[in-house]
Amino acid sequence: MPRLLSVLATLTLLAACAPAAPTVEEASPPPSLLDTVTGARVIELNFIWGNDAPVLELNPPFRISLPSTHANTAPSMPGGLAFAGDVMETSGQHGAPTIDAIGHISHDGQLYGGVSATDSESDAGLTALGIENYPSDKFINRGVLLDVARYKGVDALDPGYEITPEDLEGTVAAQGVELRAGDSIVIRTGFGAFFEGDQARYTGFRPGVGEAGATWLAEQNPFLAGMDTLTFDVVPEAGTEFPAHRTLIPGAGVYLVENMNLEALGSELAGSPGEFALVINPLRYRGATASPLNAFALVE
Repeated sequence: MPRLLSVLATLTLLAACAPAAPTVEEASPPPSLLDTVTGARVIELNFIWGNDAPVLELNPPFRISLPSTHANTAPSMPGGLAFAGDVMETSGQHGAPTIDAIGHISHDGQLYGGVSATDSESDAGLTALGIENYPSDKFINRGVLLDVARYKGVDALDPGYEITPEDLEGTVAAQGVELRAGDSIVIRTGFGAFFEGDQARYTGFRPGVGEAGATWLAEQNPFLAGMDTLTFDVVPEAGTEFPAHRTLIPGAGVYLVENMNLEALGSELAGSPGEFALVINPLRYRGATASPLNAFALVE
């Protein structure tokens, strides 16, 4: 995987340096960018999103309807044409996966960097740190899967289980991976298997990161952290004060991704260090607190 990431970053330079007209005795030219990308395996990290998707109770439900149909538009269209047009009422959860903007969470009245939260919002959305500020140079980033469920020897962590720094350190050691500043770290709990098959379990008490685990993650200086759960934070029977959101977003400026489908990626990377190229491109909604994602992994 380091090879794939480095090739994606340097192919333009290599192509510029290659001879314009190589002879038959010369070495073959380096692979093109298209050859490299299409030669990688693509693993989707999404669930299908719709009216029946599980949504956190703090958010309004997502709704899609079809007010314009082929049947009711045909009489007004020329030449036998007709069209269908939908209307979507987007939940604050946005999708599966969904990525939180840095302006999504404040703590003691402040956003990340000491920006005033109340001075950074309007009826039309956030006026600072909205999702449109997601940096384009991170559309492709080094991803590291920390498969905590596999490390613990279970299909899925128990509902309400708090992932500790010891769990994260143990997973890193077991996989033999090196975490680097600026990484996108995604954590597999196994709970993604319940998104479609057992929504009551998926939306109930759930595993995740607490205060200590979030502090450990922040100390690794990642760019982004993701998980296959509804909230990223652990939600035990006693409830949650969202320590991971508080510590990582306003405290460290880390983007959070929730509702990731990590089952196929976990199987693909089992027994490996867990490195891959993570492709994430949030929609450029001005002032939005989050965005739906069409996320995928590239692996060699």
